[in-house]
Formats: sequence, C-alpha cells, structure tokens
Amino acid sequence: MSLSQEKIKQLERRMEALGINDKDLEERFIRGSGKGGQKINNTASCVYLQHVPSGIEIKCQQDRSQVMNRFHARRELCDQLEEKQLGEKSKRQKEAEKIRRQKRRRSRRSKARMLADKSHQGTKKKLRGQVRQEED
Repeated sequence: MSLSQEKIKQLERRMEALGINDKDLEERFIRGSGKGGQKINNTASCVYLQHVPSGIEIKCQQDRSQVMNRFHARRELCDQLEEKQLGEKSKRQKEAEKIRRQKRRRSRRSKARMLADKSHQGTKKKLRGQVRQEED
C-alpha cells in the first residue's frame, strides 16, 4: 500500500494548522517486536516519534513499511495534539465511553423490569400457540 500525494499534503496541512514543525520532532527507527518472524527482526520499520514541545511520544508499528509507519505516527501525533488543544471529547474517547456504558452492570430495578417484560412477552407468545379442538 503506497501513499498518495493528496494524503501527504493533507497531513502536512493538518500539521501546519496544529503548529507542528519537523524541527520539533525527534524521529527514530527501531526494530519492531511481535509477530512477523525474520522480516520484523531484521528491518527497522517501527517508528518512534517524539514531539519535543508537548512531550508526546508515539511508537508506530502498524505496517511493514517504514514510510507507512511514519505517516501513521504523524497522524496519531496530530490526533493526540488536537485532543489536547481542543479539550473536547475525541471520537476515540466517545467510543471508549460507549463500550464502558454497555459493559456496566444494570441496576437491580432496571434488571427486574427487564425480566418482568421478558416474562410478559413469553406469556403472550404462549397464547399465540395452535388452537386445539376438544374431542368429546
């Protein structure tokens, strides 16, 4: 997968809008870890990016390609800086809160109400059964 010039320019505009200069970035390439076997052990495709003024550190190893990882790391840096500057809830935080709400335990009252509704539906379904004719 290669990067289009449009994507690169879009990222550059975003970095410029957030006030991120390449001079403020400290970038290192390190060997990745995890699955991948010989390829991951021999190539330094993992990108470590540090934004010196804010102290934000990003380590990106999403792709095999060093170019793609550089792009992903810069995009992640922009996301984190936006989150920090704007102070509003980001898309990622909203998704995490949604999952937290879904996993949260129901209150006893709501659980009792839900079970009562279920049993009520069950009785209605039983009444929908086939009508039997009584034989005399």
